[in-house]
Amino acid sequence: MLLRDIRTGIDPQVLAVTQVIVQAAADILLLLDFDYDHDLVALTALRDTLSDAGMTYPHVFALPPNTGRATGFDLDGDGRLGGPRDAQGYGRFSGQGGMAILARYPIRKEGVQDHSTFLWRDLPDALLTGPDNTPLLMRDESAMLRLSNTAHWVVPVSVRDHELWLLAFHATPPVFDGVEGRNQRRNHDETRFWSLFLDGLTGPPPSKRFVIIGGSNMDIADSHGMPQAMRALLSDPRLTDPRPRGGGWQEPTAGQNGDPALDTARWPAPGPGNLRAEYILPSADLTVQDAQVYWPDKTDPMAETVKQASRHNLVSVTLDWP
Repeated sequence: MLLRDIRTGIDPQVLAVTQVIVQAAADILLLLDFDYDHDLVALTALRDTLSDAGMTYPHVFALPPNTGRATGFDLDGDGRLGGPRDAQGYGRFSGQGGMAILARYPIRKEGVQDHSTFLWRDLPDALLTGPDNTPLLMRDESAMLRLSNTAHWVVPVSVRDHELWLLAFHATPPVFDGVEGRNQRRNHDETRFWSLFLDGLTGPPPSKRFVIIGGSNMDIADSHGMPQAMRALLSDPRLTDPRPRGGGWQEPTAGQNGDPALDTARWPAPGPGNLRAEYILPSADLTVQDAQVYWPDKTDPMAETVKQASRHNLVSVTLDWP
């Protein structure tokens, strides 16, 4: 399989991603940092590559993300327009680093809620002022800047005569900003959106069978930024934190406070080290059978493949479905 794929010209990283996905054999898969194109050509090509490798996903889903979407404002203050930090979410082109879903079960597209256009200023008690109470945005900027760096989706999936709601998102990293801490505050509020959503912010919330899934980019023990919103989700009685573990293969980073077995991503020096950046939080009515971070030991033949696929390791949760 490996030699045949290389001869047919598949990109080595795509090949590595394919091998990891086949190894995981998930029924529903959320992909982060996946570029969006209008006709889902790239997503369909990945689906076909996976099918050739023996993993079939009949159902795919993606919507245009905020990443790379032009705002017309100089949001980063560098005196120029159209840069990646001037977009709704960081991106050098519209659609860069979006999200996508692959599923073995039908996606009920008519029931999808896309909250990606929700304005940051419309979030109750939004953190739109800096440490010295200086506004982070000018009035015109505030009237157009969305809360979501990438997206906030509610995607219903029909699983054996029952419906599971995927509450999917990918928050901005709480770094790469100035003393005003705009990315820290946005990261906090992107995560907090789900707490307010479950309170009924945008309409009737799901009463059962839902999963918050995605990347908050916030390790409550070791990340820079403001961990309060992520802590609130992890302690919310409506949710379960299954605490996926990597089997102890992760090596602790110098000065690390959290459990290294929970880490999901790697940023070698001079980066922050290993962090828990991705989460799957099922609703409390669902029973968790297993939860893992796919982080093979260095001696495992898949270790280099996982490393080549992404600095973010695959997180999986197995549910006891009714």
